[in-house]
Amino acid sequence: MPTKVTLIPGDGIGPSITEATVRILSAAGADLEYDEQVAGVAGVTRFGDPMPECTIDSIKRTGLALKGPLETPVGGGFRSVNVALRKTFDLYANVRPAVDIVPGGRYDDVDIVMIRENTEGLYVGIEHYIKIGDDHRAAAESIALITRAGSERIIRYAFEYAVKHGRKKVTLVHKANILKFSQGLFLDVGRMIAQEYAGRIEFEDKIVDAMAMNLVLHPERFDVIVTTNLFGDILSDQISGLVGGLGLAPGANIGASGAIFEAVHGTAPDIAGKNIANPGALVLASCLMLDHIGDHDRATQVRQAFTNTVRAGKTVTRDLGGTASTTEFTDAVIAAL
Repeated sequence: MPTKVTLIPGDGIGPSITEATVRILSAAGADLEYDEQVAGVAGVTRFGDPMPECTIDSIKRTGLALKGPLETPVGGGFRSVNVALRKTFDLYANVRPAVDIVPGGRYDDVDIVMIRENTEGLYVGIEHYIKIGDDHRAAAESIALITRAGSERIIRYAFEYAVKHGRKKVTLVHKANILKFSQGLFLDVGRMIAQEYAGRIEFEDKIVDAMAMNLVLHPERFDVIVTTNLFGDILSDQISGLVGGLGLAPGANIGASGAIFEAVHGTAPDIAGKNIANPGALVLASCLMLDHIGDHDRATQVRQAFTNTVRAGKTVTRDLGGTASTTEFTDAVIAAL
């Protein structure tokens, strides 16, 4: 039986790169059955809702989604449709691998996996204004919520990921030198869990500002990184920059009962409909999805065909230094299969 997947093309360049990705997966022989749904602006246009019930119901049925970039409508509702999806399905682990693909870049030995806590921290959205005198918005307060249970499940996920994928080291990133309670709890839990993996997985912890510097100076020293929500959001984009930018940055959002795979870049409305977008991030995200459902051989085939096409440099999109259209780039990847 084919694996059922909720397919959300998204907004802006989303439909274009989704079509390209589906073509590549089909050419590779992936046994998938798509249930196409909408969200974001496309959801508002069709149903008056950025996160329609039919889309939510589809993901509940399949437990699996492949998603293009979404635009959050202005003027109310969700702070972010992406955040809302993660909270709805408790997708607590955000996994962002970064591997150098583009030849001639600044680095040639980067192979890092960022594992970011996806549901807590400052992004939990507990905030309010404070009245002082007659000024009702004189100050603003945001609360970073970090729980022992949330910390344990994301840190344990990072260690288990390292074991499963043959990784050697986990680096926990924090700011416990200043935020001694919230970040301190995260660090304490990390040190406790690390003891269970002693002798199998090396463990270290780094303060976030030092980590940002070291990622630029010595990215080859890092393997699996685990951190809290805000730090993970920032550092994952930095790591993407080490290997060529967000156009090559896939993302996976994993929970106990569901998973959503996505291109982490934006909707790029300035190039939407022009057939020039790079589908790489979503193609690589689809490889993460294939790995997730156990189709490792096909994931490797697609990943290698994409990598070979990029490194050949003959038929690539503008952001990769070429002149090819999205369609031409897709054709080249299919030919490389």
